[in-house]
This record gives sequence, structure tokens and C-alpha cells, in this order.
Amino acid sequence: MLLVLTAPAVRGAQGGLVVVAAAADARFALDELATLFMQRQGIQVQITYGSSGQLATQIEQGAPFDLFFSADEQLIRHLSTQGLIAEQTEQIYGIGRIVLWVRNDSPIDPRRGLHVLTDDRIRFIAIANPEHAPYGKAAAQALRAGGLWDRVHTKLVLGENISQTLQFARTGNADVGIVALSLAVAPPVQPNGRYWLIPASLHDPIRQAAGVVARSPRLEHAKAFLAFVTGLEGGQVLRRYGFTLPGESQ
Repeated sequence: MLLVLTAPAVRGAQGGLVVVAAAADARFALDELATLFMQRQGIQVQITYGSSGQLATQIEQGAPFDLFFSADEQLIRHLSTQGLIAEQTEQIYGIGRIVLWVRNDSPIDPRRGLHVLTDDRIRFIAIANPEHAPYGKAAAQALRAGGLWDRVHTKLVLGENISQTLQFARTGNADVGIVALSLAVAPPVQPNGRYWLIPASLHDPIRQAAGVVARSPRLEHAKAFLAFVTGLEGGQVLRRYGFTLPGESQ
């Protein structure tokens, strides 16, 4: 399942359009940055959110995106080896984290750590599909590193992307979710739940990278938005949503 959202247009904007594919964990941060970019540059930004693996496949198949923000740097490298990413546009834009998230009305205390997942009151645990969602892969790694996979894997409910995973937990279709910190701290989500930050040592770093799609007819606009996101103002927004910036320690 893909979530398609378009940042609100600035009235009278005359600068064209950038069509973006982005990992679902970056939804709230990129929506905010897209609005700021339109205000600064007068260029509209249209964003399709989904799992990084599915979006990469769409780009391989010719989907008309100008820019790709992946939650997995390896996907950008893979596309680059095929000549699908414009030269010298690959950049790490942030390093993500995963959290254990429950609704405020849940009797489960996430501060007990991953071992709380063995609680008999927990019937379903939502994670993103590890086959194509980097945050799901990190969740699975953390469960294995914590010695819990064999005990809880039958409880797992897989979301197509990390936004759907959070939705499972928010709506009660799962009792707990392992989701992106960037979603847990977002203003529409934060008041409704509690979370515990899963140690980064339990999974591979979630190094998130972006690149301009080489066949884009709007290369300059795409490069401008990428530069904005990875610049000073963009970095401040990303940091506020829980991303660690390149060169910073987790």
C-alpha cells in the first residue's frame, strides 16, 4: 500500500513541480519541508510515500519520479549502479531509529524494553514487512538480537510500510508496534501514545539516503529540493523529528 500526499500548494506559485518518492517514515518531516520549500522557492512538491523497496522497484520500472528519499542507502546505491540516479546527487540525509510504541490507554509499559513483548496480554505486534521495508528489517534484527524472535514471531502483524505499521498500533489492530521514532514524535501522533527507544546496538544503522532520478525532466528543481532538505534549515527539521544527521553520534 502506498500513501500519496501532496503538500499544500502556495497560492500563485510559479516555479514548477518536483515529484518525490519517499520512505513513509519521513512523511511528517518531508511534508513540513515541502511546505517551507514552496514558500521559499515557489516550487510545488508532490510526494508519494511507501516502503523504500516498493518505491525503488517502481523507479526501476519507469515511474515518473524526480527524486527518491529512501530509508535504506543500499537501495539508492542499487539504483545508481543501473544508471538511474543522477551523478553526484547521492546523499545521506539522516539516520533513523526504531521505538516500541503503545497507545496511551494500553496497560503495557514500553519502558520495560523489548522483553515486554512476551507479556501474555500482547496478542499482536506490528512491524513493517522486513522483505521490503528497512524499518521492518531493523525491527526483525532487534528482536533476534534480543533473543525474542522465536518467542514472538507468531504474534507479528506486517505492515506494507512503517506508516501502516503505526496505524495498526494506533487503531488497536495490534497491541504494540515497532515503529520509526520520526513518526512517534510527530505532532499528530505524539499525544496519543508512549514509546521506548530501542537501542541502536540491536540493529544495523538505518542510514537513509536520497538521490535525484537521472531521467527526471526537472533535474534542477529536484536538486534544489534535495539541497534544501540536506541544508541547515532542513537539518533542523529532520533533527526535530528524531533523525541523527550525518556526522553526528547516535
